[in-house]
Amino acid sequence: MKHYSRIVLLILAAVGLALSFWFSSGWLELCAGLALFLFGMQCLEEGLRQLAGGKLEQLLARSTATSFKGLMFGIGGTLLLQSSTLVSLLTIAFISAGLIQLAGGIAILFGANLGATSGIWLLALAGQNLSLSPLALPLLVFGVLGGFLGEKSKAAGRIVLGIAFIFLGIDQIKEGFASFGDGLDLTAYQADGLMGSLLFALIGLLVTVVLQSSHATLMLTLAALAGGQLDLAQGFAIAIGSNVGSSVTTAFVGSLGGNRSGQRLALAHVLFNVVTCSLAFILLGPLSWLVDRIADLTGLGDNELIQLAMFHSLINAMGVLLFWPLQERLARWLVRWLPEREEPQVLITELAAGPEEPQRTRARYLSERALDSVDAAASAVVRELHHLGRLSLEVICHALYLPVDQLAKAQGDERLLHARPERYHLDAEALYQRHIKGVYGDLLSFMGRLDLPLDEAHQQFWVSCQLAALQLVDAVKDAKHLQKNLGRFLDQEPSPIREAYVDLRRHLLAMLHELRELGRSDLPEEAWNERLRWLDEKAATFDGTFRTRLFNSIRSTELDGLQTSSLMNDLGYASRIFQSLRNVLMLGEGELLFRELRRLEQDEESLIVLEGERPS
Repeated sequence: MKHYSRIVLLILAAVGLALSFWFSSGWLELCAGLALFLFGMQCLEEGLRQLAGGKLEQLLARSTATSFKGLMFGIGGTLLLQSSTLVSLLTIAFISAGLIQLAGGIAILFGANLGATSGIWLLALAGQNLSLSPLALPLLVFGVLGGFLGEKSKAAGRIVLGIAFIFLGIDQIKEGFASFGDGLDLTAYQADGLMGSLLFALIGLLVTVVLQSSHATLMLTLAALAGGQLDLAQGFAIAIGSNVGSSVTTAFVGSLGGNRSGQRLALAHVLFNVVTCSLAFILLGPLSWLVDRIADLTGLGDNELIQLAMFHSLINAMGVLLFWPLQERLARWLVRWLPEREEPQVLITELAAGPEEPQRTRARYLSERALDSVDAAASAVVRELHHLGRLSLEVICHALYLPVDQLAKAQGDERLLHARPERYHLDAEALYQRHIKGVYGDLLSFMGRLDLPLDEAHQQFWVSCQLAALQLVDAVKDAKHLQKNLGRFLDQEPSPIREAYVDLRRHLLAMLHELRELGRSDLPEEAWNERLRWLDEKAATFDGTFRTRLFNSIRSTELDGLQTSSLMNDLGYASRIFQSLRNVLMLGEGELLFRELRRLEQDEESLIVLEGERPS
């Protein structure tokens, strides 16, 4: 119902916009210019991302060693991409993935706010009388030609096209204001009083939220200012509002991500902009006077466009100066205000006889924002594989009719190993449908949606992740088959076949425990491989001994052929469960990118503790 309502609202909005174009050609020119401007920024962003490949992400990961480096990356990234929102969202993706720390992310946000002032300076220096269309036309030609000369050339052509569309959009917006602005004069609504300033700040905030670009808001403001539809005081108020509006998207994405670190950084961005802009309101008079004095001293007293750019830079610089000494303290406050959620010891908690059907488990770490970066997406997948691994081990435990806490014990409880299944046990098939299938599907969908250039290492990593997820699902499916005969024979009176199933259950539990501990260990590579070889030998020895025991039992008539056949099949299921889980470990340990991401996430300095890596 909500989906249809949204479609109806969109159709009504489109019809209303089309009708407005019919009645006002000036309004149509203004909207067309804005559309060209935003499309150009989108082309520029996409082209830079495609041309840079993973270099932008690698630079971001290296640029938080010091606060100053983080600040410079924020400035440089925003200068390059002309989007402080994109830099902020990319930083949230990295900090949510555990690839950078909170303090480094805060420094990048400071830099992004300073870098955001570059766009308005370029527009102001271009002036109202300078036409950029003559420059845009050849750029359009070269941009299109670049698309026929290979992937790198296509990305470079996309950048050139973006610049051309931005130039065309700027000229179109100027012409639109020139014709549409005849009937639009906001100078009558003076912004001298507090209410007037708040009104125009609110306009700046709303326009920025709708357009998702403070650059576009300030471009419109410059055009209106140059056309005489706004006065300078109103432009100052709109600039303040656009700053607050630029943090709304960051706050929205950070809150939806569900990750505490991303939420902290989003809150830091909101605090920075709200406090800075509140201070700018309080000091609006002195700041206006200061801008006027600087403009007079530099001979720019008559250039209101430059004065608006100067004011925008001044309030952002003021905010950085205010917050710079508070970075570490702010990071500690944010951790205190938004503490990590306490991780449950057991993920599967429903009762088999419960009256309500539990909801299907979904992925926990695969946020859409992580798809903006190859490394952030890779880290999110590793974390989700750990989540799927925990769920898979718990389902296998329930398939063995054993409590999950037995996984943490070096030796299983013999009373539980010999016990009959409880009457209201958890069915492995139902658990697979409820807890495994949804997470596995989300993983495959997430990996399939990544549309960024991948180098050879990341391509191999992606294949390894798909194989690891498949191995976990195969282990659960084998456990489903094992549960059928295991439950039937464990529910009988003591007998040779029941004792054989108890031994099989004891062996598989011990293997699960060893694999779990090996996956959590930080042994050197040689010692780790030696431990895995020992496990392989132990599993092979049990298989051989168990088969010999079965054939001896047939000769002594303790077991018949049908019973032996069941045991042989279930021994095969147990062996495949072990092999699937040890293959997951091998994929994770053998893939270099897996190890690098795991080391980053296990860093003692990190605010993120990897799922499943908490000490027992």
